[in-house]
Amino acid sequence: MGFVIAVIKERRAGETRVAATPDSVKKLIGLGAQVLVEAGAGEAAAYTDQTYKEAGAEIVSTAKAALGKADVVFKVRAPEAAEIAGLKSGAMVVGALDPYREKDALKALAAKGATAFAMEFVPRITRAQAMDILSSQANLAGYRAVIEAAEAYGRAFPMMMTAAGTVAAAKCFIMGVGVAGLQAIATARRLGAVVTATDVRPAVKEQVESLGAKFVGVEDEEFKQAETAGGYAKEMSDAYKAKQAELIASHIQKQDVVITTALIPGRPAPKLVSKVHVESMKPGSVIVDLAVEQGGNCELSKPGEIVTTKNGVTIVGLYNLPGRVAADASALYARNLVSFAGLLVKDGALAPDFEDEILKAALVAQGGKVVHPSLQS
Repeated sequence: MGFVIAVIKERRAGETRVAATPDSVKKLIGLGAQVLVEAGAGEAAAYTDQTYKEAGAEIVSTAKAALGKADVVFKVRAPEAAEIAGLKSGAMVVGALDPYREKDALKALAAKGATAFAMEFVPRITRAQAMDILSSQANLAGYRAVIEAAEAYGRAFPMMMTAAGTVAAAKCFIMGVGVAGLQAIATARRLGAVVTATDVRPAVKEQVESLGAKFVGVEDEEFKQAETAGGYAKEMSDAYKAKQAELIASHIQKQDVVITTALIPGRPAPKLVSKVHVESMKPGSVIVDLAVEQGGNCELSKPGEIVTTKNGVTIVGLYNLPGRVAADASALYARNLVSFAGLLVKDGALAPDFEDEILKAALVAQGGKVVHPSLQS
């Protein structure tokens, strides 16, 4: 009886999050786990070794020491080669494994004999809502995108009436209204901006308007059919894109801030903001591109950088915006993992039911092979 869960420090450049918090450690112990935490694992997210210790975790000095004993390893990012080498054969690895871009890591995990679950593949069904890392992290990314925009924008967001005159409210345009886009709308509205938004899915128009923003879009027949059963945006036809681009072109040049959030799983991010669009914007305008890690929604975005164009438009292409709210992002992510861990455990022991629809959907490596259907090449 009993099993060991290890949480190690994330070593990817710029990754400040951690896969467990003191609060989640208590819950994992309640499931029957012994929890090992590498020293310093939570420091970048303001969780000290002492707080983990007080929660019941054992602090170990190195990642190697934790991995060598672990039956289950919780990660934020896909493990690196040295981490995979340190795994026990047959260990389970659970994390945001970025399966479409980290295929070598998945192959290495399979070769090591690990059973790996990619949290991005957890299905968007009611029973799995508490495990949905895409939503928990995108929510904070949308919030942080507005904060980054406010930082880069040389003026105030809200309208201010002063004895010296009136400051006009910023005009903020959100492109892509998923979880991140909705939070960006809500945050920009709280800061006092005049907010408009667009998306190819008809269902979001009502959500946009319910948050006090105005919906902008070409509302033709293709628009009415533009959503998959899983709630994701479909790739639109060239004809639709041309009509939408024309509408966006006239709208975007009047905007002070543009935030783009459009992603299609396993595909390059769609280009929403062209060089021509950027050149039409006013000096001092800001674009925040949340899709830079998948190629970017803006043609002129530079991954990992903040750049200013010749006509004075600042384009923010920072990686990992949830990691810039590390304490909250870690807390939400850790809760997602605790919920998922409940499916791996029965009566205080590891006993995953691989026929469970959630585990089946998230399973990417098992028995020496990469097993997920969408990763077969």
